[in-house]
Amino acid sequence: MNPGGARIRIDIPGQTLTLLGDPDGPGTDAGAGAEVARYRISSAAAGVGEINGSYRTPRGRHLIRAKIGGGAPLGSVFVARRLSGEIFTTKMREAAPQRDWILTRILWLSGCQPGFNRLGTVDSMRRYIYIHGAPDDVEMGRPGSRGCIRMRNRDVADLFERVAVGTPVDIHG
Repeated sequence: MNPGGARIRIDIPGQTLTLLGDPDGPGTDAGAGAEVARYRISSAAAGVGEINGSYRTPRGRHLIRAKIGGGAPLGSVFVARRLSGEIFTTKMREAAPQRDWILTRILWLSGCQPGFNRLGTVDSMRRYIYIHGAPDDVEMGRPGSRGCIRMRNRDVADLFERVAVGTPVDIHG
């Protein structure tokens, strides 16, 4: 189930997310597997790992199980995958300085490898592992999240429009 044939490759050591295109994808002149876009990211501060509660970024084959937040303004705040009706401000950060803010869009990931990143204590979807937007002052290019893949708000909105539910996501660590 990969409508359009696009793929995402996340390189944890390089802190990048690369969208690989297909020759028939919307707005894509690239050949199959050619780089369409590359973005700086921030993965888990605790490193890579698959165990529930580890606050680590899971590795391996995943797919986008759900896209949440289409059309929401940049900086929109999500709580439990629902729009809160708020737009992120620095005052919000001051009120909750330790919070790992989930903003703009959510691409919810599901693992594809039973026993490694799917089912039991290693299930990426049950761990609520997302690709999501972050405050604009969050440093990209270095680990800092609590397990998810963080992106600039404009970047995650751009990526959101280029991918479909079912798009494969390979996380290499």
